[in-house]
Amino acid sequence: MSTFSIKLDKKKINDLKQAFKEYITSNPNEYIDTFIRKDDLTISIYKSEKVVFQGNDAFFYASAYLDEKKSRQAGSDEVGTGDYFGPVVVVSAIIEEEDYPFIEENGITDSKKMTDEKVLQLGKQLMQRFKHSLLILDNCKYNKVHETNNLNAIKAKLHNQAYINLLKKGYQIPKAAYVDQFAKEDSYYRYLANEKEVYHDLIFETKAEAKYPAVAVASVIARYAFLTCMHNLEDQYQLRFHKGAGDDTNADAIAFINKYGKDKLGNVAKLHFKNTEVILNSILEKH
Repeated sequence: MSTFSIKLDKKKINDLKQAFKEYITSNPNEYIDTFIRKDDLTISIYKSEKVVFQGNDAFFYASAYLDEKKSRQAGSDEVGTGDYFGPVVVVSAIIEEEDYPFIEENGITDSKKMTDEKVLQLGKQLMQRFKHSLLILDNCKYNKVHETNNLNAIKAKLHNQAYINLLKKGYQIPKAAYVDQFAKEDSYYRYLANEKEVYHDLIFETKAEAKYPAVAVASVIARYAFLTCMHNLEDQYQLRFHKGAGDDTNADAIAFINKYGKDKLGNVAKLHFKNTEVILNSILEKH
């Protein structure tokens, strides 16, 4: 089963309702205006004008309502949440109609599918070309914030701030604005309950960086910033810091503690990771 989300204007929504009128049925979700079920396909038309197609042929049915030309869109993504060392980076970016050839020619996709060398080669160019907001939560701030916020709450607040920053820079955010989904929509906004400013007009999609070019651009810029921060940490402390959270990172952390002391580990690592307990136990066993 696949899922495809789009924003449609009122005319296209009316056309969609007319085309599937015999398949309209009830749905208890208060945010859904119209719910359609046809064989293994479901279509949820939200009051916000977001339309979600779900089923094996979701894209086939959705494509009939997409604009023929590639249009403006925005996207946001995060990097570093699974890495013991280094910051959490969140980027929101906007792409224009004329950007699509550049994106295709340079093979810009989910940054996890690109080599670090290519990300470093393209990163600065993307930052200069695309309207974006870049947020870097360094390890010291991350560890402090994590005392009162879980990881999804931290990500929600950073994604929200990235979109708010786009508005503060004077950019008009397109109706097609995608978040690489890490939590359900209602949970996302619940994390933002106490925020002063909340940007609401978003579409949540899993694996969005592989579906929407704006999320891919955000992903690459975020990865570029993360790699740059990692290189800076290595230069500052004159040590190697592996990415991820495996045995190599544990060895790196032990080397760091031996050189700088365990009280400084929070300067370079996310202390709530299970790695910290393993590392400290390993050091105790040796002594």
